[in-house]
This record gives sequence, C-alpha cells and structure tokens, in this order.
Amino acid sequence: MNDAIGRAGQQRMLSQRMVKTYALVGQGKMLSAVKQMDDTIRQFNSNLDELNDFVETAQEKKIIGKINRLWFAYNLLVKTRPNTDQAPQVNAIADKMLKFSDQLTHLLEKRAGSSKGRLINIADRQRMLSQRVAKYYVFKAWGLDNEEYSKEYDLAVQEFSDALNTLEQAPENTSDINAALAKVKKDWNTFKISFSLHGGQFIPSLVTRSLDRILEQMDYITALYVGQH
Repeated sequence: MNDAIGRAGQQRMLSQRMVKTYALVGQGKMLSAVKQMDDTIRQFNSNLDELNDFVETAQEKKIIGKINRLWFAYNLLVKTRPNTDQAPQVNAIADKMLKFSDQLTHLLEKRAGSSKGRLINIADRQRMLSQRVAKYYVFKAWGLDNEEYSKEYDLAVQEFSDALNTLEQAPENTSDINAALAKVKKDWNTFKISFSLHGGQFIPSLVTRSLDRILEQMDYITALYVGQH
C-alpha cells in the first residue's frame, strides 16, 4: 500500500516534468532533455501499470480509468515532434492527469487508513511544484505565454516559496533536514535571481538544472520526513 501511495504521489510530479521536457525538446535545448523525457514517460507508464493492478474500490477504478484515457491521448501527441501548436493541448492533458493522480493518492491513503504527516505532504508537493515552475518557465522561453500561464507560474512560485518557509521553520526538523533545506533555499534563490537578472532573455538550461537539483533534494527531504513519521 505504501508503495502504491508513493507511486500515485509521484505521478503528480511526473505529469509536470513530462511537459517541461516536451517543451525543452521542442526548443532544441539540452541534449539530456530527450533522455529525461523518455525516462519520465517510462516511469509514469510503469507507475500506471502498477496502480492499474492495485486499485480496488469503485472510486479508485473510476479515477484510474480517467488517467488511462488521458495517458492514451497524451502518448498520441508526444509521438510527433514537439511544437508550439499542440503544446497547450499537451499541457491541458498533463494538468488533468495531475488532478486525477492527486485524487487517487488521497483515495489510496484513505483506504490505507493512514494519514501522512503534514510536513511529508508539504515536502511531497514541493517536488511537483519544482517541475510545475520549470514547465511554465520553459513555456515562456518558447514564446508560449498568456495571462493564464503567467498566473499559474506566479502561483506555483509563490506556493513553493511559502511552503519552503513553512518547512524551514518546522520544529520537527533534524540537522540533516535543515542542511538539505539550506541547499534547496540556495538553488531556489539562484533560480529567482537568474530569472530577474535576465529580464526578457530566458536561460532554460540553467533554470531547469537548478529546479532539477531542488527536485532531488526534495526527494531526499521527503524521505527524511517519512522516516520520522
């Protein structure tokens, strides 16, 4: 059950990471983006296979059915070369998968009768937000910017900053957690400074590397909180 909950939770982050890598590949940025895109799709598919076998209740089956249909549509789109015309559709599908993966995670937690601690939930969500921020930044660099995307980008940045402050102030933190959070803060500040200094010029390679380091640290921090729970 814990593995299934972890996989369902990870799908939220992967849904955003897939679109970020899609946009990077479309811009011809970072040779590593192609591998990251393939790895992300492979991991999402693997998690989905496991979750399809694990769901039991009518609600769980209904939600996983919705994710499966979206995943089929997503795969059809990403088999063509990434382009700005279909990017909004790819993003819309991914955001729906994020929504339903979140619902499935909560349904599995409910069936398990376990409530993850508040700090675990916050740290876990930071992983998704790191990739959501990266996604909208790369969209901006690709010329895909509108009022809705700008609003979602600003919201994700604010939510990440607020949650990071909450985690930093948590009295439950160990020295290892505080040290890892300090690294996240450093990379987060690097991202914010990079964005403000370059104004209308975008540096997606540098920014996405900073946010990927944050994702790795948040993986570690989440595991530390889980160990305390």
